[in-house]
Amino acid sequence: MSLDQPAGRKPDHPVAPQFPNRWSPRAFTERALTEAEVMSLLEAARWAPSASNHQPWRLVWARRGEAGFAAIRDALIGNNPLWAGKAAVLFAVASKDTVLNREGVEVANRTSAFDTGAAWMSLALQAQVMGLFAHAMGGFDKDKLAAAVALPPGHTLHCVVAAGEQGASGTLPEPLRERETPSNRKPVSDFAVHGRF
Repeated sequence: MSLDQPAGRKPDHPVAPQFPNRWSPRAFTERALTEAEVMSLLEAARWAPSASNHQPWRLVWARRGEAGFAAIRDALIGNNPLWAGKAAVLFAVASKDTVLNREGVEVANRTSAFDTGAAWMSLALQAQVMGLFAHAMGGFDKDKLAAAVALPPGHTLHCVVAAGEQGASGTLPEPLRERETPSNRKPVSDFAVHGRF
């Protein structure tokens, strides 16, 4: 359940409530997630759509209190370590850059980032179903995060996701409290055209 959900976030067209109700808070409670809960989030990512079923997404995860969690948190930049360090779990989200073609040759996978984005959204929506929230962030030191998760060659890091139970905005440092509210969205007419650009 969202603590800070304003009543005014309304879609312009009929849509399932899970879409406007999903947002990315920064405040988390102290509640830990069990490994089974983390596996449910990862299971949702598993079932994301994937071009030619290549499933290029790769997620490295760790729960608060584990060395892996601290390593991922320490690769974050800006204000991100302040609030993300209180999440129950952190996921480093990457994708494999290549795929075997029909001839068995490793070639560039041009949809790897697109498919990985679908896996992240699946994880975020599963979190919401479980009464949790997930917040993806691009503010990280690429080299530090790659070292923290032992990123293999031929992989690209996309984001870090913090997940857990939403906490009260008052637990955040002052500059972040003002930002702890769901943002609105551009109208459909700003990003979709009928027929051609």
